[in-house]
Amino acid sequence: MIIGVPAEIKADERRVSLTPAGAAAFRTHGHRVIVHSGAGVGSGFSDRDYRAVGAAITRSAGEVWGRAKLVLKVKEPQPAEFRHLRPGLILFTYLHLAPDKRLAHELLKRGVSSVGYETIQLEDGSLPLLAPMSEVAGRLAIQAGSWCLQARSGGRGVLLSGAPGVRPGKVVVVGGGIAGFNACRVAAAIGAEVTILDVNPSRLRYLSDLLGGHATTVMSNRASLEEEVRQADLVIGAVLVPGARTPRLLSAALVAKMKHGAALVDLSIDQGGVSETSRPTTHGKPTFVRSGVVHYCVTNMPAMVPHTSTYALTNATLSYALEIADRGLLEACRASRAIGSGLNTYEGHVAHPAVAAALRMKAHSPFN
Repeated sequence: MIIGVPAEIKADERRVSLTPAGAAAFRTHGHRVIVHSGAGVGSGFSDRDYRAVGAAITRSAGEVWGRAKLVLKVKEPQPAEFRHLRPGLILFTYLHLAPDKRLAHELLKRGVSSVGYETIQLEDGSLPLLAPMSEVAGRLAIQAGSWCLQARSGGRGVLLSGAPGVRPGKVVVVGGGIAGFNACRVAAAIGAEVTILDVNPSRLRYLSDLLGGHATTVMSNRASLEEEVRQADLVIGAVLVPGARTPRLLSAALVAKMKHGAALVDLSIDQGGVSETSRPTTHGKPTFVRSGVVHYCVTNMPAMVPHTSTYALTNATLSYALEIADRGLLEACRASRAIGSGLNTYEGHVAHPAVAAALRMKAHSPFN
């Protein structure tokens, strides 16, 4: 099979979907790899690095898309890439289709079969391809939030760690998944006062053990959420429903009740955002102020550290991509429930139930 690695064109996206070592693995399995010239530069990989392992380099994005049967990306296709979408193409990337109806309809109209990294799910409910980027984003969230709280960013001028004789800042993490846990751990490590909310008591018990008393765990309900958010200096939105749109747990009215100059880092923005006041931003213009609250809603936060993120992503995705290339898409889906669960669209039909529900369409499984 021919594997295509286009350069990412989303604003400020410096990651690449495949390292040279990953390209070498495809070559070992007998597949051909075509890489768009310069695709790896932002992550520290030159065209020479890819050539050294047998990958072909082309200066034409159209050639990558046109010749490849399986295209590997980091982020969802951008409008300028829609013209490359075609029947028979297999697309393997982060898709986030639930809040992106335009992209969903383009994939359906053009007959693309797509597998979303964020919807590949193991039998225990874990999301192995979302996990590495959630870990990175969670750790970066405190860094971004600290920047938002600086006076020059419009924030209230709070140092999260506090200082001798001065209370630390209060961080509230909404959602106890991987991103939320990592944000919580970093915030606790720098000395902030940390509270994490979740709706699952078993998860809260687990987090309490992991964090060893360095954070307060709170059962999330309407009253507790409002109380904690109103007291926070920094709120981290880290809620995820696999394949579905993130529920908007923070109303505009609640955001208006937050401290003036407080910050909201919405890690859920890829799936629509946890707040009614959130809207996607870029690394070039990462923040905006609404109701006196500094919002940070960058949709590709791990691109801040592309070298680390690219290695972490390829480590997670490679075995699944190889299975698709070795077996073909349908056979790979039949052989691996995880890959089957990640199938979003197939030859003009929506295959994932949560995506179908978000689009108000009926799911059609190719396995029936």
